[in-house]
Amino acid sequence: MEMQWWIWLVFGIALMLLELVLPTFFILWFGIGAVLVSLISLAAPSLQLDMQVLLWVLMSSVTTALWFKLFRRKQPDVRWTAESVIGEVGLLTAGVSEFQKGRVRFQKPILGNEEWVCIANSEIAAGERVRLTAIEGNTARVIRA
Repeated sequence: MEMQWWIWLVFGIALMLLELVLPTFFILWFGIGAVLVSLISLAAPSLQLDMQVLLWVLMSSVTTALWFKLFRRKQPDVRWTAESVIGEVGLLTAGVSEFQKGRVRFQKPILGNEEWVCIANSEIAAGERVRLTAIEGNTARVIRA
């Protein structure tokens, strides 16, 4: 049985349109594989159905593998993590002691806030510069800079 090239094209476009309805982002690669098989079948019309199906499986696998290997971000985005802001220097606007929370203001926003409630292991007076050592929930842990 010989399958016409345009059937693969219709099948591939239908799979890509199905991807618009189903948010799986996986059916797309099977659709692209079918479109590629339609182009190969157009160039080589004597290709048998079993070879076309094998090509479809290979093309779908290759496009899926390319997506996961080449196009996905290699490293996580660390711009908005607590580890990326450790060591920032700020100014205490309210004094902090071992048993009293204070407030610290940073020049640039830290995780979206310029001013944070802070805690420290020792007493630090208002107006002194402090260094951020950790973020514990919505509280900053600081030490003297």
